[in-house]
Amino acid sequence: MSKKQGIGTRCVQAGYNPGKGEPRHIPIYQSTTFKYETSDQMGRLFDLEDSGYFYTRLQNPTNDIVATQLANLEGGVAGMLTSSGQAANLFACLNLCSAGDHIVSAGNIYGGTFNLLGTTLPKMGIEVTFINPDDDEQTINAAFRPNTKLLFGESLSNPGVEVLDIEKFARIAHSHGVPLVVDNTFPTPVNLRPIEWGADIVTHSTTKYLDGHGVAVGGALIDSGNFDWEAHTDKFPGLTTPDESYHGLIYTKAFGKLAFITKATSQLMRDLGSIQSPQNAFYLHLGIQSLHVRMQRHCQSAQQVAEFLVNHPDVAWVKFPGLPGDSQYDKAKKYLPNGSSGVLCLGLKGGRDFDNHFMDSLRLVTIETHVADCHTCILHPASHTHRQLSDAQLRAAGIDPGLMRLSIGLEDPEDIIDDLRQALEAAHV
Repeated sequence: MSKKQGIGTRCVQAGYNPGKGEPRHIPIYQSTTFKYETSDQMGRLFDLEDSGYFYTRLQNPTNDIVATQLANLEGGVAGMLTSSGQAANLFACLNLCSAGDHIVSAGNIYGGTFNLLGTTLPKMGIEVTFINPDDDEQTINAAFRPNTKLLFGESLSNPGVEVLDIEKFARIAHSHGVPLVVDNTFPTPVNLRPIEWGADIVTHSTTKYLDGHGVAVGGALIDSGNFDWEAHTDKFPGLTTPDESYHGLIYTKAFGKLAFITKATSQLMRDLGSIQSPQNAFYLHLGIQSLHVRMQRHCQSAQQVAEFLVNHPDVAWVKFPGLPGDSQYDKAKKYLPNGSSGVLCLGLKGGRDFDNHFMDSLRLVTIETHVADCHTCILHPASHTHRQLSDAQLRAAGIDPGLMRLSIGLEDPEDIIDDLRQALEAAHV
């Protein structure tokens, strides 16, 4: 078809087109290995001279179907699935960086990713400079070094739900000859496709909305195919110079626009083995098929809940990009016109004890570490994930001690609001 299909059609149809008598749903290739008839056939696979499957640690047909589906949704040329979102972000960095290199990253990112970049990568010899994404371009430019290899940010930050100015970040990254990597977990490609705004590489924690039901941990890495690695050979020798572990093969010469994902698969997945199980990829595929319907409901319900909370006398503040007057409202109108996600943040007026009484009084909303699935859930970082930090340390990390992350699920919004209302009333008792 010459007309590009809509995002909903692609959620349902992309990546898999069965023929006559073939299964309508993707098969689960629950096998570690694959058979070949001659030694030469397998040898050519190990030399990357033929495409195919020989060991699930590197690639599996079920996973590749879903990776192709996600690449289609994001507008990329190729993708790969990983064992988690953390693994996807790690692969994005390690595929471009070696010991002695440097990364610039937005500072308002998920705490696990912040630790990955700020604590673990430096142990590997990769330095990271965190910047305020709202700073002007001149200030952000000053963070770059000759050995900087990428700029990283989240399209919608976790937990602060702050919208990344992707066009600004892409302009800055490209002026320094490096790609922009964007974690697009919260908006999903239904609400935002960073590649259309200049991003080069997109990552996901597929554990969240893409799965949507909290049943399968996973991640994804998608390449736009737009960054010209050979124009910056000195910066990216891993892609543009011979790989001696594959008989001197040069990825950009051998694979063109598929160079980035091929290297990530044949080097990183080979050596680190952070593969997503075929069973989890199957669950992910089922989730993606309803993604466009679910995201609309998440966003609509979150809007109703945010409007209720912002007018409640016990609520000190609410952060949600869809609220007029929110600091992110104008950017959301530009990048997220169809809605951001079902995630919002709030703070209450009563202090820490009041916060805990409120959470303990919830009946429908559950206290969970998770976010972005069909169940409405809440998390208080100061009491849960960051409880080892003092209030001063929390503020230094960019987290208000009273911040609660509320993820709106697929229940009737009136029932969610009723539960929040009764819990706020009960917290006074």
